[in-house]
Amino acid sequence: MLREKHIVLGVSGGIAAYKIASLASMLKKQSADITVIMTRNATNFINPITFEALTGNKCLVDTFDRNFKHSVEHVSLAKQTDVFLVAPASANVIAKAAHGLADDMLTTTLLACECPKLVAPAMNTRMYRNPVLQDNLKLLAHYGMQVITPATGYLACGDTGEGKMPDPEVLFEAILRALRPKDMAGLKVLVTAGPTREKIDPVRYLSNHSTGKMGYAIARAAISRGAEVTLVTGKTDLTPPGEADTVEIVSAADMARAVKERARDQDIIIKAAAVADYRPKYTADEKMKKSDSGLNIELERTEDILGFLGAHKMQGQFLCGFSMETENMLENSREKLRKKNLDLIVANNLKEQGAGFGTDTNIVTLLSPTDTVQLPLLSKEEVAHRLLDYILEHR
Repeated sequence: MLREKHIVLGVSGGIAAYKIASLASMLKKQSADITVIMTRNATNFINPITFEALTGNKCLVDTFDRNFKHSVEHVSLAKQTDVFLVAPASANVIAKAAHGLADDMLTTTLLACECPKLVAPAMNTRMYRNPVLQDNLKLLAHYGMQVITPATGYLACGDTGEGKMPDPEVLFEAILRALRPKDMAGLKVLVTAGPTREKIDPVRYLSNHSTGKMGYAIARAAISRGAEVTLVTGKTDLTPPGEADTVEIVSAADMARAVKERARDQDIIIKAAAVADYRPKYTADEKMKKSDSGLNIELERTEDILGFLGAHKMQGQFLCGFSMETENMLENSREKLRKKNLDLIVANNLKEQGAGFGTDTNIVTLLSPTDTVQLPLLSKEEVAHRLLDYILEHR
């Protein structure tokens, strides 16, 4: 995914600098070529040797260091950089970048770069809210830099509030988005993800093993390609993409309402959620007590959301469903494709190693009315992009 991509990480002085070591490691595992540039103040929080060990490249600090292979290092580095991320970005570095000041290796290289530039502010809440700092962030956005909104939480100074640097996983996703072609700009995409829960009593419910990983991967992939994404999600342990319009639901009925309210305006709908087919016909207001005899729970069908969408598909709208099977995968999935009036169905077999619930990989087959495309074992992120590639080519 990141092979042959050159990423520059600009690390300024702040306690959050240690998090960039994890980010560098994540990027290296994806075969990225990484150069870390540190301010002098940053070296008080983490040693440059750490980054050199993680990236395999020299960590740059001094603009006038003569121990490098290029005569004008910051210009040469700027020419080969695909993405430049400044994180943590201190108030000082933000002010310099906003006003074109270049007095160290980080700011001179940043000024020389013409690639996508990302800035992740990290500082005390009062500093972050200061009108001067906010004006500087607006200037960065005006000049085409992407400002990554800081997280809210407990800060090193003991305060709680805005200003916390996002986790490395969030920064990693931001880099991927910056590198992806924006071939879905202007498109509205609705993705469903995760399980539904059907209440039995105040304590118990019927559900399934879905973790939402596939649906969330699709949402992230669509966002990274410029789409306007609505994510309708059941209960999961995952963090929704910050750029998505996320609608959290519990039951199949909740999901049906949320999807039907929004379906009409969507260009693409991808139903990756594992929606319950049945729910208890009656629910108890109090906890059901166990007894020595057995327990029978009468079930009734939930609404067929995908069937409704297929029957009411808007002109030009692309409708994609998912089909998880344990036997006769192709036959069952093709029948579902035909019966529900879908443009595409993504079929996978729960019994295949590397596929199914809870894994970070998947093995899927894309089925359209005229086509069958079998994909190999891939990460769910890569499956998501291959799926979107197919949809864009055939919609």
